[in-house]
Amino acid sequence: MPLPANQTAWPPAELDQMRAKWDEWSAWYSSDTDALTDVYTSADADATRDGLARRAAKAVVRFFWGEKRRDLTKPAERKLHVPVAADLCQASADLLFSEPPTIRLDVPVVVGQDGKPAPEPENVARTRERLEEITGPALHKALASGAETAAALGGVYLRAMWDTSVAQHAFVTVVDYDAAWPEFRWGRLVAITFWSVVGRNGQTVIRHLERHELDNLGVGVIFHGLYEGTDSNLGRAVPLTEHPATADLATEVDEESKISTLSPGLDVFHWENSTPNRRWRKHPLGKHLGRSDLDGIEPLMDAIDEAYTSLMRDVRLGKSMIIVPRGMLDSNGAGEGASFAQDEVYSPINAAPGSAADSKLAIEKVQFSIRVQEHEQTIGILWAQLIRSAGYSAQTFGEGSSVAATATEVWSKDRRSALSQGRKGRVVEPVLMDLVKKLLAIDAAVFRSGVDTSLPVDVELADGVQPDVEALARTAQLLSAAVAASIETRVRLVNPDKDETWIGEEVERIKAENQLEPLADPDTLGVDGAGLSGQFGGGEDGDTGDGEA
Repeated sequence: MPLPANQTAWPPAELDQMRAKWDEWSAWYSSDTDALTDVYTSADADATRDGLARRAAKAVVRFFWGEKRRDLTKPAERKLHVPVAADLCQASADLLFSEPPTIRLDVPVVVGQDGKPAPEPENVARTRERLEEITGPALHKALASGAETAAALGGVYLRAMWDTSVAQHAFVTVVDYDAAWPEFRWGRLVAITFWSVVGRNGQTVIRHLERHELDNLGVGVIFHGLYEGTDSNLGRAVPLTEHPATADLATEVDEESKISTLSPGLDVFHWENSTPNRRWRKHPLGKHLGRSDLDGIEPLMDAIDEAYTSLMRDVRLGKSMIIVPRGMLDSNGAGEGASFAQDEVYSPINAAPGSAADSKLAIEKVQFSIRVQEHEQTIGILWAQLIRSAGYSAQTFGEGSSVAATATEVWSKDRRSALSQGRKGRVVEPVLMDLVKKLLAIDAAVFRSGVDTSLPVDVELADGVQPDVEALARTAQLLSAAVAASIETRVRLVNPDKDETWIGEEVERIKAENQLEPLADPDTLGVDGAGLSGQFGGGEDGDTGDGEA
């Protein structure tokens, strides 16, 4: 399928329902109060379109951020926003990518006769070296960034790219949900169109479109197009050379405005934040998208903002003030008004001056109470429900008792976050594995790097919630005392993040330090004195130690 035709409505109407929620979640995630106000006050204007919009409008009327000013003669309420959504999305990214993922070739280490690892074949060594370059800090930065926006919007797309002016190897870029039009078949991504606004000239909007699909041979190809239109219409296609953002592409594309990845498979990979998608499970496109961490907790975030705003209103009203008759004020001259000795705390009223004996209005002190405890309890209840609904533990955000707790207790309290991290990790690990394979394929085809694309690749995420080392050590000790696990099993238990080579070397070090020798074969035990020395405390030269001469 080629790029969209001229004068196509844009963004596509198929995305309208999702785009409305993406705009809402984006406003919460970015902590943009103007965007929040626009999102929740614009529903009335859309309420005449259809029944769904009318229901949405009725729902947002009850939102704190959807309230409209009724009396324009009074100053607008000063609303306080708490960046709860940003905290949740950052926690999600930290649980997945607080440390770089382990990406390595799944090739067994060959041990020589001397017990040391044998030299690797040239194809393996070259591929391993190139893989380390491709999956360096830049990839980890992209993944950590993508994890945040994936938590906010429900997912992102990972795009395998190359640009010789930027790097001499393939690399990864991230595209958010609200800048893509995907196509799925049986739940699998088969094609996708990205767009970005590269310029504006009055009412004219200039967009760069980038379509990724497979050709007849199953090779990934990319179509590029430049369009001049409006905010709601794609307009007409113009040459790529007419804008600096796409001018360099003009020399790269063929006569069909196409660039080939020279390797099998799509070069874009769909990373879902979490599944299934509860909100759009019946939508033909939305059911294939991931679920946002913010989905369903918007009223709780709105209520927390309202509670904090109410608390700050109590703080303002709780400022000390005194009420004095106007007759007690000192004139500041013509046109300059009047003042009292303590400008900061007085409020004048129209009343005749009196004495303290016959009037309460001589000078009256006023100070409203600040309901700190009531607000704190309300906010605490809302926050606890919010993080529970989002799938996290309070411990992840530094909440919890101030009483000292054991490492096991800490791990138990953080278990909810660990479950969410594990669930998200199981979604992203196979995506990263396919992505790395495509990066190697592009690297071999475009850069002629000599990597072996047939070698298997393994991807493993670091544990965002670290297990209790003390508890693991106790478990290993109990297994050893019960003779229920080998040294290798216990080493693996206590060191879950180590690779095969390290574990093997550690086992040998433990045996050497404790002078542990392998047991003799029972079938040959005692034959010509074999295996008796040292096994049963016997002496030299086959002496069995039975006391006979």
